[in-house]
Amino acid sequence: MSAVSDGPDDLPPLLAPDAAADASHRFRVLRDRAALWFEPGDRALIVTFDNLATIDHPYPRSPWLKNLVQDLGFALLGVQSFAKDWYRNPDAVPLVRQLEADGFFARFDRVVFIGASMGAFAAINMATLVPGVSVIALSPQSTMSRKIAPFEGRFGWAVKRSDWTTPHFLDAAETVRRLDRVVVLFDGRVNEDRLHAARLAGPNVQMLRIDHTTHEAVRVVLKCGALGHLIAGVAERGQPGPEFWQAMRNRRTVRKWARAFFEQVTAEGHPARIRAAGAALLRQDDYLFVHRGLKRLANSGID
Repeated sequence: MSAVSDGPDDLPPLLAPDAAADASHRFRVLRDRAALWFEPGDRALIVTFDNLATIDHPYPRSPWLKNLVQDLGFALLGVQSFAKDWYRNPDAVPLVRQLEADGFFARFDRVVFIGASMGAFAAINMATLVPGVSVIALSPQSTMSRKIAPFEGRFGWAVKRSDWTTPHFLDAAETVRRLDRVVVLFDGRVNEDRLHAARLAGPNVQMLRIDHTTHEAVRVVLKCGALGHLIAGVAERGQPGPEFWQAMRNRRTVRKWARAFFEQVTAEGHPARIRAAGAALLRQDDYLFVHRGLKRLANSGID
């Protein structure tokens, strides 16, 4: 493969402008607004998309989930954006489209696109560029256009600085219908995420509602040790298997889940349930937020 070196040994070489991507060699492709980073593997290809949190780290940075995907034995293609623009820039889509035109994706028996939040929006949209792709979308937005989804008011600064008027790939609720297999994982108690999931629903979409994971559901899934099982299940069987659900039972020991659960119970305002939930959580960890919640309840004088 013709490529040029550009520095640190841990960075794949930049693919030469006139070279076709080779699935047996590491490479990067760099543009002004987006980049690709490929690592070979022996099994399926997992295509990961940056999210709002990963973009806080300056480029060059490793693709999202790089270590996890490589530990699973899969090939990795990281699609990386340089801004919180939901991949609505002039470079990201052409990069993926060129790989498809070169026959790169056809060299793999199975391809899975995966992203969280902003990355999930991109994964759904760009999966339509590659026939037969499966998608894992964690806490996805269907669109950030306030005209299409007036319920969505989060991430105001980033949304104002990105393009939500150009029609191409504006609404994942339209593109999702062209895909074969999509798994959407979301917290149904987060109003915006629940409404986005409803817009994405269809016969080709498997909905995994796992409450108390918040909009950062991917963090809970990771801490449960379940994300690898989710990826492997979709790559090998087209859907999550029993290993994923077994691992997700660990969510009760994850601080983020426990806090969201206790906040929900507290908001419902039933003192006996608050005390019972607090006692159960304190048996597994000495959570400060539980102590504070029980103290507020005691000071309220409500029985």
